[in-house]
Amino acid sequence: MIPFRVHFRPGVSLYEQIVYAAKKAFISGRLRPGDTFPSVRTLSRELKINPNTAHKVVANLVSANLLETKPGVGTVVAVLPESTAAERTHWLGEEIEELVVEAKSLGIGLDDIVAAVSTHWARLSGGPAATGRGGGGRR
Repeated sequence: MIPFRVHFRPGVSLYEQIVYAAKKAFISGRLRPGDTFPSVRTLSRELKINPNTAHKVVANLVSANLLETKPGVGTVVAVLPESTAAERTHWLGEEIEELVVEAKSLGIGLDDIVAAVSTHWARLSGGPAATGRGGGGRR
């Protein structure tokens, strides 16, 4: 069984949607460090996708250091090393820029984007939105 849900949307690659769903499971706590991650075969069968696509998903998550392979155990969710907030924010640079470009092209102001991000943050965290200082770290 797959420990996360993927709602396939047309126009977005299956690979990107599955990687996103897995990352969402990591940050929401549905998948925790040490948990086993589905095999390529299981991903392919359960999600009804090509095995090459499933392999690409796992390879991406391993190369991003979100998963690690353990001989005799399989693929497991990795324990992320400690890093500074600035380092973690740097990893999101491209995604943040894409969000800003899309927001500006739609005429959405900074206050509205901050409010929308806060709402999503709270929904994924299971609590009120973080203020941006202190407790807003990883998982």
